[in-house]
This record gives sequence, structure tokens and C-alpha cells, in this order.
Amino acid sequence: MGVLTAEQVARFREEGCIVLPDAVTEPQLAAMRRCFEDWVEDSRAETAAYGETFDGRPRFDLEPGHSAERPALRRVASPTELDDVFLETIQRAPLIEAVADLMGPDLRFHHSKINSKLPGSATTVKWHQDFTFDPHSNDDVITCLVFLDEVTLENGPLRTLPGSHKGPLYSLWHDGRFTGAIDEEIADSFERDAVCHTGPVGAACLMHARVAHASTANLSAEPRTLFIAVMAAADAIPLSPNPVPSRHAGLLLHGQEPGRIRSTAFEMETPEIPEGASFFVQQAES
Repeated sequence: MGVLTAEQVARFREEGCIVLPDAVTEPQLAAMRRCFEDWVEDSRAETAAYGETFDGRPRFDLEPGHSAERPALRRVASPTELDDVFLETIQRAPLIEAVADLMGPDLRFHHSKINSKLPGSATTVKWHQDFTFDPHSNDDVITCLVFLDEVTLENGPLRTLPGSHKGPLYSLWHDGRFTGAIDEEIADSFERDAVCHTGPVGAACLMHARVAHASTANLSAEPRTLFIAVMAAADAIPLSPNPVPSRHAGLLLHGQEPGRIRSTAFEMETPEIPEGASFFVQQAES
């Protein structure tokens, strides 16, 4: 049984992004928040990116200026490997059923992460499209952003360009370097029509992977932490190395194995896998 209304599905088709209230249960939410709070406490003892992911890169990424007194943990790579609650959250209704309403019943896991802007965080996210980091044989790919904190206009909410999933794939390469960001002149043209996506704790933003998006710094005294999971139609095959590799990559989350590959026509430049802890480093160097 679907969980989205016809209006919600139509809005996603037109704009490429919707916010789903009450996307996760209270126990799931409490467990995920508790995990992140513990990781923030652990980060106080660190001075640089630390831990190790599946491919040997640091798992925990710290914003410049991080300190024991003012921790600035901004990224946890592959949290599904650290606590079962993260994988369980995306495998259960209503979240997985909502994604199935949008992408079809057969769904596969690609990767997950936590992005956080703690109070006073200076981290911004420049305009980009997820699909040009994670290309697949077709573009039935969705990014689910679960709000572990209330997301407000002041704490650096996601901003999207409605309808951009139906437009071009913009280059993330400039002057021979992979910057992880759309050209500034093009990005500036998005600002007039950009839409902010806010919502209460436990809501989730469902975003098509081709939607152009960005976010500003957290100017509030409240954190803005997101658990982010990328899922794809099971017949969408990854075309480049996973930027956040995980032992769960390729796991069937919903439906059944299709036993086929579906492709759609598009052209783009090959992405570059970050050498550092996250794409934040790539964008900061651009």
C-alpha cells in the first residue's frame, strides 16, 4: 500500500523534491540522535579527520576550527556500518514505502552518511547535483534526508531549484579540476527561484538525484543534523566508484531483484572520488 497522496507524487514529478512528515518512528529517531551525540562527544578528543571507512579514508570529518570546547563534527560516513538503527530506519515504512511510490517497488541501497551543521558552523554546501557524483545507468535515484533536528530557515536548510531534475546535468569540473560544484555564474542564476525545505524532527526530504541543490551556513544556536541515504531503482546500475563505499552497497531494500539493467540516455564527465574525508574538502578547495 502506498503512503503518498497523488498530489505528493505529482509535486515530486514536477519539482523533484517533497518533505514527508513523520517519516521515522520515535524510537528510531531517539536512537539515531543518541548515536550522533555520542560521536560528537568522541570528536572532542580529536584534532583532524579520524576513523576509517571501507576504502581506508577517514570516517569522521571535522570542520576547520573544531575544538574540544566547540566541536564541529560535520560528516559521518556510512553510519549504517556503525549502528543497525540506520539501516533499519530506511528499510521500514513509511520511509521506504514513500520511496517505492516515487521510484517503483524494487529498490537498492547505494550509500549513507550524516551531515551536520552544529551551532555556529561555517560549512556551506555549494550548488551541485548528486547524480553527477553518483551516476547510474538510469536516473531513478533518490536522496532521502532524515531530519534528526528541526530544520529552520536559520540553521542552514536544504535549498533546491524546483524542476531542475528535468534539465541538464551541470559540470562539476572547472579549469581541469573537479570542484564538486556547479559553475558560480550558473549557480547564481538559481538563487531567484531557489526553495528552502524546512520541517520538524523526524520528517524527511525526498529529493531526486538530478535536482540542483545547496545550503547555507548555520546562523542559529541550534544544530541541523541530517541522516542521508541514497537509494536507487534496483535496475539502475552504478557507473562509477561509490564516493561513500559501504559493505551494504547494493543491498536490496524493497521488492525483488529485477534480473535486468535499464539504461537511459545522458552524457556527463566522470566524477572524481574525494581523497579526503568528504566532498566538503573538494568544494572548499575549489
